[in-house]
Amino acid sequence: MSTSTLGTLVHEFFANHLVEQKGLRQGSVRSYRDTLRLFLQFVAYETRRNVSQLTPEDLSFKRVLAFLCHLEQQRHNRITTRNQRLAALHTFFEFVARRDPDRLHDCQQIAAIPVKRCPQPIMRSLTRDEVQALFAGLPNEGRLTLRDRALLLFLYNTGARVQEVADLRVDQLALDRPAHVRLYGKGGKWRQCPLWNETAAILRRLVETHGNGDSQGHVFRSATGRALTRFGLYKRVRRLAANLTVRTSTARQCYVSPHVFRRTAAVHLLDAGVDVNVVRGWLGHTNLATTNRYAEITTRMKAEVIRLCEMPIAGGRHTGPATWRGNASLLDWLSSL
Repeated sequence: MSTSTLGTLVHEFFANHLVEQKGLRQGSVRSYRDTLRLFLQFVAYETRRNVSQLTPEDLSFKRVLAFLCHLEQQRHNRITTRNQRLAALHTFFEFVARRDPDRLHDCQQIAAIPVKRCPQPIMRSLTRDEVQALFAGLPNEGRLTLRDRALLLFLYNTGARVQEVADLRVDQLALDRPAHVRLYGKGGKWRQCPLWNETAAILRRLVETHGNGDSQGHVFRSATGRALTRFGLYKRVRRLAANLTVRTSTARQCYVSPHVFRRTAAVHLLDAGVDVNVVRGWLGHTNLATTNRYAEITTRMKAEVIRLCEMPIAGGRHTGPATWRGNASLLDWLSSL
């Protein structure tokens, strides 16, 4: 029988497994924390005990199933949220199985719980005209004018994640030709993105306004000089794009966020003919399938493909010569049968 308490397992999972072994960043750790907190509170309610009195045996396969039903039926969570919580529990119980072999059977049953299928959300990106309209509508005067324009241009240029922008420091910028930036992304991985001359020039001006020559200082700061958080970046980008009229195919207004800029960068790169593997490296994706989900083929590219496949048709019949008639090798092969 295992001597590990629930408190020991939870502490080792967060402090050792997620941070030390997997190297997850604080935002990802918080997501696991929220899932486990909800699950433990649910189990405590089901067992009529305090969370501090729970044991590893209380976290059974049946209670995981009941918790998933609770998320959908009582909390009215969407399927995507339910699947995200389940993925976090899969990771936790995989760790439990390694630390506590006595619970291997339960952990295997939990690992076999499938995610529910759900339609992929429509990911909106900006057209080139909308991007131009957004930058044309930015204010020309004000204390934060330079920072705001540099922020939007940097997002569009690099397609960086919002946390990568929040963590960006001056020493990650190389503003001399060829200008580029080193971004610290998910999984503790570094990648390098080129910068346009306009982006490099406005970032150079922005860094000069900081005035302290601190290479470890953050690039994007608030009015008080503190680093902008990811929530501050979301709020600022939405406010800057509030006057931009962007409508989806369902006539619903699209709120422009930093992630919309990320996908816009990917779509425009593909639209310009950049190979999808290059875009994958540009965005910092490990799996190519993720890039394909972020950057689907644009309407213009689909139209070009249709034109390539188009055949002249008159009266419902193909007017050109049949392609097989001009293929002597095919006719010879058919005659030999």
